Amino acid sequence: MKKAFTDDVFAVVDLETTGTQRNQGDHIIQFGCAIIKKRKVVKTYSFLINPHREIPPAVENLTHISNEDVADAHDFRYYAPKIRKILENTIFVAHNVNFDLPFLNYELVSAGLEPFTGKAIDTVELAQITFPTFPSYKLRDLTSRLKIKHLDPHRADSDALVTAKLLLKVIKKLENLPQATLNTLTSLSKGLLRDTDYIFYEIGQVARQTKRPLDKDLIQVKHLILKRQNIAVRNNEAVTKGSFPQSDDEKKELFKKHLRFRRGQVSLINRLHDFVYSDSDDSLVVEAPNGSGKTFSYLMAYAYELYSGRKLVVATPTKVLQEQILKQEVPQLLRITHLDLDAQIVKSSSHYLDLDGFYNSLYQTDNPIQQTLILQMGILIWLTETETGDLDELQLTNYQAPLFTSIEHPGDARIGTAFADYDFWNLARSRQEQADILITNHAYLANHYMDSIWGQNPFLVVDEAHRFVENVASSRNDSLQFESFWGMCSHLRNLLFYADDSAKVRFGNKLEFKLILDKLEDHTTDLIHAINNVQNALYDNRRFATSREENRQNAISLGFQGKDLFRDIPQFRHLLNQMQDNIELVRQETNQILFLLYHQQKNLLTSDDVLIKDFQDEVDHLDYYSEQNYLLLDQLSEPKKLDHKGFVLEISNKDDPLSTNLTWLMLDPEEEVQQLYHYFNKKLFISATLAEQDNFSYTIKNLYLDPKKTLTYRAKPSFKVEKHLKIYALSDINAPENPNSPEYEEFVSNLLTKIKNYDHILVLFTNLDVIRDVFSRLSEDNDTLKDYEILAQGLTGSNEKIAKRFGIAEKALLLGANSFWEGIDFKHNGVDLAIVTRLPFESPDQPEVKLRTESLKKKIGADKIFDADTLPRAILRFRQGCGRLIRNERDHGTFVVLDQRVWNKSYGEQFLAGLPVSAKKVSQQQLLNILRNSKKNE
Repeated sequence: MKKAFTDDVFAVVDLETTGTQRNQGDHIIQFGCAIIKKRKVVKTYSFLINPHREIPPAVENLTHISNEDVADAHDFRYYAPKIRKILENTIFVAHNVNFDLPFLNYELVSAGLEPFTGKAIDTVELAQITFPTFPSYKLRDLTSRLKIKHLDPHRADSDALVTAKLLLKVIKKLENLPQATLNTLTSLSKGLLRDTDYIFYEIGQVARQTKRPLDKDLIQVKHLILKRQNIAVRNNEAVTKGSFPQSDDEKKELFKKHLRFRRGQVSLINRLHDFVYSDSDDSLVVEAPNGSGKTFSYLMAYAYELYSGRKLVVATPTKVLQEQILKQEVPQLLRITHLDLDAQIVKSSSHYLDLDGFYNSLYQTDNPIQQTLILQMGILIWLTETETGDLDELQLTNYQAPLFTSIEHPGDARIGTAFADYDFWNLARSRQEQADILITNHAYLANHYMDSIWGQNPFLVVDEAHRFVENVASSRNDSLQFESFWGMCSHLRNLLFYADDSAKVRFGNKLEFKLILDKLEDHTTDLIHAINNVQNALYDNRRFATSREENRQNAISLGFQGKDLFRDIPQFRHLLNQMQDNIELVRQETNQILFLLYHQQKNLLTSDDVLIKDFQDEVDHLDYYSEQNYLLLDQLSEPKKLDHKGFVLEISNKDDPLSTNLTWLMLDPEEEVQQLYHYFNKKLFISATLAEQDNFSYTIKNLYLDPKKTLTYRAKPSFKVEKHLKIYALSDINAPENPNSPEYEEFVSNLLTKIKNYDHILVLFTNLDVIRDVFSRLSEDNDTLKDYEILAQGLTGSNEKIAKRFGIAEKALLLGANSFWEGIDFKHNGVDLAIVTRLPFESPDQPEVKLRTESLKKKIGADKIFDADTLPRAILRFRQGCGRLIRNERDHGTFVVLDQRVWNKSYGEQFLAGLPVSAKKVSQQQLLNILRNSKKNE
């Protein structure tokens, strides 16, 4: 049978240009093209072109095309007729077609030729749809993932050739999709860029000419094709339970061909096993350095006891660690022990696709925005592949797209709906009920520790335990963003009364609508006034703040003890109740308008579907703000509760009361943590950084554990860390010592431009403003760091996006603070070089820090806070920063400390003593030589 596109000729084009502004003098410097005939690349073209202007250094660094390369080349007018002839009767293809085609057409017209007006297809959109679980759609990342040889990235000839190969891979995958999936994709594809829909239309047309049976591992429900989900019911009585291997010889036999027998790891396994099997001892705190095999060790120690019907719950802080345990550590455990155990990740329902909601989203008549359309089409393909329906598989860094409000699972048990039998959330719960090991995150556990899913009297392992209490507290933090709230109300008034197609314009002459709209006009105004009244009352108390942090653009953050902010609790309760009454009125009346619209839907215009959806969204927003208001009222219900909370007013314009927003923080989560502990048995708290020179007292106190019922153990690394890690600390009277000075920022920036031979560099700061200034300095230097992708927290994307890029990039330099010291994981690559620009003491100006300090003063006294809390926190974070380098015995890294306080202050010795190897004191010149000349694996 004839395949799709055998009669089509594709011209896959890539351009290199002097810049992106064709109307402002930018020109093409290279034209690359690959011709596809009969689904094979048959010819390539490459022309270097003289732009008659300087090639900017940034473009030269990216493309490696210099001014000398094009000095003797012909200009575009010379090549224009040939290019126009190459493109004749072809389908134009590019990776970001809306850049390449308009730019090329501009140059063609400027040369006196007709523009190209044939079909044009975009491979960025095709890749996003066809490979929905890929982490990046940059051409270089796609070719790496799809194993397409890419010899010269950012050269037009090479880019055009690999884009052609990418197109062929896309076509091949789409051709193998089930017919029903292709039909829906074709229907949706009409909204794609230019003529990209042609790919889906043509493949669908050819596929319909032959009947293809559905693969056995797929099932059709309505118009969706899903991968079959099977939940095998386990017969626990038929399982061989096995017994823990007590001796070294038994362990060696088990480990053979799977795991190297390491004395440090075996000692850790034995210690954990003794704890699990002992009759006493409620808790064990273990410091296990990176590379000690701690995850496998605790899994093995608990595994043999899980046949008693008790589950092991493992709580970690990050998704990356959860996935690592599920997909690497547990399978290794089962291969070695031959035990029949099952593990599942437990997360909130919003991580799972709601099939009913997704199906309905496909048939809404309003035109979706581009991002939504591509997501929908990608999900259709993903449904033929996913066994979990877990949206995290899509590797998105932003879940704010409008589509997610309708396709995230709400967490209810689906009964009687079209997709009830295939519901991902319910299937996940079924798997979790049967599982022996449940892996979750700290925050989820904190909010769901009473869930029946954990089973009776389960064991608990808290991994990365140094972050546990902080994450429990954060999970109880909340806010009321009043600015967004009254902005939402203004938008609702616009939908109701003022827009050209408002409800009043469309239906105001109908009596049943008019009666409700008349009331709503007053009640929405009253609601906005009620919100503003609360804002004014909060703003009026700003002088009672215990801390003040000035932010950029006239914004401030003010920290308060509850009793200072809510000095007149009855007054605030009255204002909040008044706001709640108004929310309820507006919500009820907006629902009445929706009800009338639903009942007239047959007679409505297509555009009115958009109005209905908008009103649905506004009702959802009102529900959300109503819930937040109740949470705030709950804070004021008992004066004692205020003692455990801190409050922060975030005022985006310090001169405007109506820019006031409120966040409340849990300062002392002891009661919540103790309640959680009550539900679990044999609690293990483990991390690479829990002790200060064999002293666990800070950690035990921070975790709210009883010292009398808590054992401690410090594991040893299973390899010689000093062979893998080098530590250098600057000591030079000629180098700036004050980390707050502009000279220091210049010093750091200059130092970074001297680095060679390290692929992944993490530069750790304590201040986002300093990051901004250093990034600005580095951005001005186009030459020295030309091979690095420079990433900066707060400037080049969200933290998640930055971490993702760092993990994917071949060479990257990341400027980060806060969670980059230890909280964010880099999925694919490690860190070769970590540079500490400043010791990680928390800023006392931060409202959260000031509030915690005030709370501690009452407990231990002001004079003890530095030694009891401030210093231990900084030392643990410092050690975590160093721990980013050596995750296992395959890693090598260099740790550099620029803050000379490690030598000059009395507490500096404690920072250095906490590091796994001794720091070498170096001068500025010695450090420069190291960064210029060292090999990363030296």
